[in-house]
Amino acid sequence: MPWPLVRPDAKARMSNRPDFAEIEAMSRDPDRLIAYMDARNVEKLVMINYVSPSVVGFTEEANEFSAQMARPYPERLIPFGGIDPRREADVAARMDYLLGDLGLRGIKIHPPHQLLHVNGYLHSDTLRGLATVYEKCIEYRVPVMVHTGTSIFPRARNKYGNPLDIDDVLIDFPELNVIIAHGGRPLWMDEAFFLLRRFPNAYLDISGVPPKHLLRYFPWIERVADQTMFGSDWPGPGVKDIGRNIEDFYALPLSEDTKRKILRETAEKLFDRSLD
Repeated sequence: MPWPLVRPDAKARMSNRPDFAEIEAMSRDPDRLIAYMDARNVEKLVMINYVSPSVVGFTEEANEFSAQMARPYPERLIPFGGIDPRREADVAARMDYLLGDLGLRGIKIHPPHQLLHVNGYLHSDTLRGLATVYEKCIEYRVPVMVHTGTSIFPRARNKYGNPLDIDDVLIDFPELNVIIAHGGRPLWMDEAFFLLRRFPNAYLDISGVPPKHLLRYFPWIERVADQTMFGSDWPGPGVKDIGRNIEDFYALPLSEDTKRKILRETAEKLFDRSLD
């Protein structure tokens, strides 16, 4: 992420770690990021960026950052960006720029940090543009990732984190692929499971959940392995190292078929579809 944009109190949540200087250096140099991945046998990495000036500090500059970091390694770095339709005069044109000109591979909506409901287009004139965001993601065949569950960052409002809001989105936009980030943890895991069972184009990412506790949060995960993807949430609070998370995931009592789907095949299915 573009660390110069992060507000001081938000940065304090993530910077109290011995490797923070190296993380900052990697965010300025994609070669160093690739070296970090190579050392941990990570083939591809999704860079999650979004717009949240009032909570985290990210402005629209985060989109250019994400695209520029990925440009030297398009086969290995997958750039996500974001949009707040309340800040745009022409949401359709902005989405054409993000997905067409910049070449972003996905859009991240973070309700607790953007202070909105993902189905807000149904209830608020200022959020009508969310419908355009989803329509453009269908047009460009890229997924929308929605943060679900709680956030510990200052000013985050967790009433927006219930994944059940996604139900409206998938009903109204049945061709949209939606990634349910974090599976609603730690409050709304059952709601996330309901969405996965109801909608084949809903996907779960397990980022932000310590792999050692994964089966406590998601005891049903093998039933939805075809819709589940590994994620770490690195370098978020408490996520010390992607490699360590992978090792802990491998140690879980899951079938090899499930592990293969979660670590590779589900993501290949989702992201390769956008390149057909």
